[in-house]
Amino acid sequence: MYQPRRLSHSEFIPLRGLEHHVRIWGDLDRGQDPIVMLHGWMDVGASFQFVVDAMKSERPVIAPDWRGFGLTSSRGADNFFFPDYLADLDGVLDHYLQDRPADIVGHSMGGNISMFYAGARPERVRRLVNLEGFGMPATRPEQAPGRYAKWMDELKSHRRGEMDLQTYPELSGVARRLMRTNPRLPQDKAEWLASHWAAQSTKADGALVWAILGDASHKIVNANLYRVDEAIEINKAIRAPVLAVDAADGMLKTWKKRGVEDDFVARLRLVPHLELVRLEDAGHMMHHDRPLEVAALVEAFLNQS
Repeated sequence: MYQPRRLSHSEFIPLRGLEHHVRIWGDLDRGQDPIVMLHGWMDVGASFQFVVDAMKSERPVIAPDWRGFGLTSSRGADNFFFPDYLADLDGVLDHYLQDRPADIVGHSMGGNISMFYAGARPERVRRLVNLEGFGMPATRPEQAPGRYAKWMDELKSHRRGEMDLQTYPELSGVARRLMRTNPRLPQDKAEWLASHWAAQSTKADGALVWAILGDASHKIVNANLYRVDEAIEINKAIRAPVLAVDAADGMLKTWKKRGVEDDFVARLRLVPHLELVRLEDAGHMMHHDRPLEVAALVEAFLNQS
């Protein structure tokens, strides 16, 4: 199994009625503000271990688990709304940085959250690295009636247990699942991730299984349509320098194969201070595929004044 170079510890902070789990690398009492790393959908904060290990500096890093992921509970919520993540991030930054601006690294959903946050609270972000956080394809107003109906239908399906996440009799099954999803992920890293991505639980029949640490409610479609016009205004409002990193075999390529015709890069280019970099030989989970290169990009960008 993969052996981490930098060990982490866990901390739980009360935030908006939930105990939020935060993974911490390094000593927060040594005077350096932490880098804040934000994981993506169906992932956990521990997912950044390989990048943290590859970093040259010993600067502290914090990585919260979003509500309903990892070790952060959801208290039985049956669906999630995007603005809640912004308020959760606001609380995390208040707790660890008070009113000081943060250096943020966000992957996928975490990248989208950090972009929206940087536009809504531009004074709270010093620099931002967005790894494959492109937003969502454009929608049309006439889709709204069907979207609300689908949302209600999926809530009922969830209550009937029809959207439950798959469980695995052995932890090795979780590792194999991670490797199927990302063929570039080597077995030693998959086994290490599996131990943080899942936990053992007992089924109703008494059988012990490994269950993914993600609330099935996250699978329910968002009731509200994604509005590109709002996302554009958010991007225009960002004052922090932004490094946007896309993977050669990442989401842009996936969406193109699915016939999605949308210029996600054009939206990014509306950020006033933007650097756009492509990482070759990497998929959407670039922080697993190319941790050395991601760490080098992150540190070079954040070390600028």
